[in-house]
Amino acid sequence: MTRHHSPRVLFTSVGRRVELLRAFRRAYESLGLRSNVVALDMDPLAPALQIADKSYLVPRSDDAQFIPTLIDICRRERVSTIFPLIDPDILLLSRHEPEIEATGARIASVSYRAAVVTCDKWQTKSFFEDIGVPVPRTWLPSDLDPSSAPYPLFIKTRQGSASEHAYKTENERDLRFFLEYVPDPIVQEFLPGPEITLDVICDLDGEILSVVGRKRIDVRGGEVSKGVTIRDAGLIDICVKIAHQLLAKGPICVQCILKDGRPYFTEVNTRFGGGFPLALAAGVDAPRWLLARSAGIEVEIPPLGTFQEGLFLTRFDESYFLSGDDYERMGRHRI
Repeated sequence: MTRHHSPRVLFTSVGRRVELLRAFRRAYESLGLRSNVVALDMDPLAPALQIADKSYLVPRSDDAQFIPTLIDICRRERVSTIFPLIDPDILLLSRHEPEIEATGARIASVSYRAAVVTCDKWQTKSFFEDIGVPVPRTWLPSDLDPSSAPYPLFIKTRQGSASEHAYKTENERDLRFFLEYVPDPIVQEFLPGPEITLDVICDLDGEILSVVGRKRIDVRGGEVSKGVTIRDAGLIDICVKIAHQLLAKGPICVQCILKDGRPYFTEVNTRFGGGFPLALAAGVDAPRWLLARSAGIEVEIPPLGTFQEGLFLTRFDESYFLSGDDYERMGRHRI
């Protein structure tokens, strides 16, 4: 019987991503491998730290010691793959890709050049236009006259995630206020929706394994709390084009909003989306597929577009409880 090595995966800024880490632990078990999930966060009370096999407290990603600390952990734990879970980490890790990958770890995301585009919503809009993907009408503040703008509009920051600094504006007064309030804003036509997120799973060589669409029904803090899977061949084809153009490695999620039944694309996040558990439940077992490929195990991957359509998600909070001793123990994991 062939024995396969158990690849070690590391997640940065794990926060509340308990479901995702649980899915990876189940994937190890299903493949007959020892679980090797390493989790990083700056907060000892980050819930997902509680279910990793190894947890480390690290500096903030904007701290000069973050990258040296990450490299040290990668060497110490012999990490195979790094999954960044928040947008600032993607830009930072891709900038330091040569030093990080010198440890033997691969970053499941995009190149620095692509990350600069996807982490800036104005550049993302321009990228979509360049490859023939439809986008909403979009303006920089200098290109828009509030007294004659086509209201309603939607204003948001060029950098940011989780619906941070995103507002609908109904009139000139609203727009002038939010142009001052929102840092480095862009303005788009307001689209009535619904909003569709598409989870695109690529392996670390860029092969696209799956694309699954999910309609947002309700959102809390920028993350889907209620949703349903949908199948749309046209959206799948566009996402395949986007992933190929970005040379994506690992998971990405693409967002579009419908207007009169036509999609207009707004963002790409080159990481596991917060609503990925819905795609997982619909049959897109990306943790298992990615671990299997890393370990050299043959597993069956369904044809592109194969998943359970019409599967609904509704979420609730779950709690962990730490004693004072547990809390102090977590603090000793700081590097």
